[in-house]
Amino acid sequence: MERRPWHESRWPEGVPFELHIPLIPVQRLLEDAAKTHPDHPFILFNDAVRTYRQMNEMADQVAGFLSAQGIGKGDRVALFLPNLPHFPAAFFGILKAGAICVPCNPTYTVPELHAQLADSGARGLIVMDHPTLYAAACEAMRDTAIETVVTCNAGDFLPLAQRLVGGLLGKIPHAEHHDAGHVPFSDILHSRLSAPPVAIDPHQDTALLQYTGGTTGVPKGTRISHHNIVSNLLAIQAWIHPEDEHGHAGDMIVGGECFIGALPWFHAYGLIMTLLAAVRLASSVVCVPDPRAGTPPFTEILRLVQRHRATVLNGVPTLFSALIHHPDVNRYHLDTLKLCGCGAAPLAVELAQQFEAKTGAVLYEGYGMTETTAAVMCNPTSRRARKLGSLGLPLPDTDAVVLDSDTGLHLLPQGEVGEIAVSGPQLMLGYWNSHDANSHDDATITRIIGGRRYLLTGDIGHMDEDGFFWLSDRKKDIVIIGGYKAYPREIEEVLYAHPKVAQAAVVGVEHERMGQVLKAFIRLKDGSTATSREIIDYCKERLAGYKVPRLIEFRDSLPTSAAGKVLKRELR
Repeated sequence: MERRPWHESRWPEGVPFELHIPLIPVQRLLEDAAKTHPDHPFILFNDAVRTYRQMNEMADQVAGFLSAQGIGKGDRVALFLPNLPHFPAAFFGILKAGAICVPCNPTYTVPELHAQLADSGARGLIVMDHPTLYAAACEAMRDTAIETVVTCNAGDFLPLAQRLVGGLLGKIPHAEHHDAGHVPFSDILHSRLSAPPVAIDPHQDTALLQYTGGTTGVPKGTRISHHNIVSNLLAIQAWIHPEDEHGHAGDMIVGGECFIGALPWFHAYGLIMTLLAAVRLASSVVCVPDPRAGTPPFTEILRLVQRHRATVLNGVPTLFSALIHHPDVNRYHLDTLKLCGCGAAPLAVELAQQFEAKTGAVLYEGYGMTETTAAVMCNPTSRRARKLGSLGLPLPDTDAVVLDSDTGLHLLPQGEVGEIAVSGPQLMLGYWNSHDANSHDDATITRIIGGRRYLLTGDIGHMDEDGFFWLSDRKKDIVIIGGYKAYPREIEEVLYAHPKVAQAAVVGVEHERMGQVLKAFIRLKDGSTATSREIIDYCKERLAGYKVPRLIEFRDSLPTSAAGKVLKRELR
């Protein structure tokens, strides 16, 4: 790779510009860790511990089960799970069977989950044995290709005493009624099944079908290959060299780190940066099914950091803000944390400084999108080299340019603002079920510059004199809510379906604690009356919680252009 502006100034010492990426399937990461550190704790959940050897054996059993059901190369299997020990066993088991994992957000409503199951054509579904999640899954999979269902009970991974007491006291959630054909995960663990032989082409075979929202609000599946994941993971690992209290950079310790699994693993950020990063380092991961757990909220994360002497905590700005402003934060020892990654939304400089002062950890920012597997840029993990508030520098093997935002055809010089485009081995294979968008030379999402394929990010920004990239605005109307992307068009479609709504527009507005929240501007039909609570409750029945507007403003009219398009900039 030719030298670029970011290589000249603050490029981290010891980090190569290019890497040699082995052509291996993702499941090899678990298999290698099970060989080198077979008895090292991998998954920590309450008082239960599962080693790398045990988890690899469980993944083999899941793969054998799926194969026995006729699920194999290229088939899709959906995961409708929070961060439980079942997740990594199921994830790696799906890949060992040659199938494609389709992670689903457990907060999705029935219509949202149904749309994802139907679009992916998933033949299998692995769901938590929980009154709400199981019932939603059973309803959502109607009229889809789902044939095989596996139910996962939280008690499967608890010590016997806890399982018995929890069952007697009703503390372990479970669905009241199960379909006779649905298989308990515990039955798979008691089997003698093993993984079938499967040939994987890391470059061409999809490992992950990760859904994101589109510019129209319609979720799209991104096809992430085995090589996309492995190359991104190794680039991030090569990049990270956390500083100690004296400013000396060190390496992450193989077999010696402890990650807090606060980010959801159904999201690429949590899956790559926490779960798979831990596997690559043969280190431990603490399961956090609900990061808001505890009284006050988020107390459980503070407790788990202290109890397990955690060293790594990845999150979003709202998480770090909640922890540093927690009323009991000073009661907990957080000084074992040494590295914390932040992404999905801009990080306030003051917040980063406060968190570092409390913990002593290095808090660094990264930038990426679902179409880039996880990260394309990161700030150096050196306090002296980084620039808080920036997107950071492109990772090894990654290039980035700024194009004119009108046509996306002309390269702009350093300092000029335009649309950021990125290139690298982490770029998705293409979109699922979208032949036009799947084409690598499709002008709507990619550009070929100097023989390299670049993805148009839709984000507006510039590159400064040191090669750092800065975000100045979002080309589209995406709103970041607690690290998740909410698409106003999708929410507006729900509002328009309300019998009393004549016109609706949704925008993001600044919020002191949440960063951003959604606000809906509504014009009611003539003669109709409604309350804010009525509109919010209507949305709650049809949308995931983070997509529900928190603020409602009724207006007699909404500002529009000559073409009749609502002028959101005026509403903001």
